[in-house]
Amino acid sequence: MRLTRIMLVVGGLVYAFLWVLAANGVSSLVAPLTIPVVLALLVYLGLALNKFLGITPRKQHFDDPEDDATK
Repeated sequence: MRLTRIMLVVGGLVYAFLWVLAANGVSSLVAPLTIPVVLALLVYLGLALNKFLGITPRKQHFDDPEDDATK
């Protein structure tokens, strides 16, 4: 979990640095940098809508057998 946290911080810093570059004139970075923000916003709004409407998440439609090949 510690490595995950470190990688999230490093990724966030790189993402922020790329936004600084985009703000300082590298306009070709603006479109690719907005894609993760838009996707995260769509996922968040979809989950919020599901919660508002009271829709429960789908259940698994398959069983995970415990090594059927060894039985």
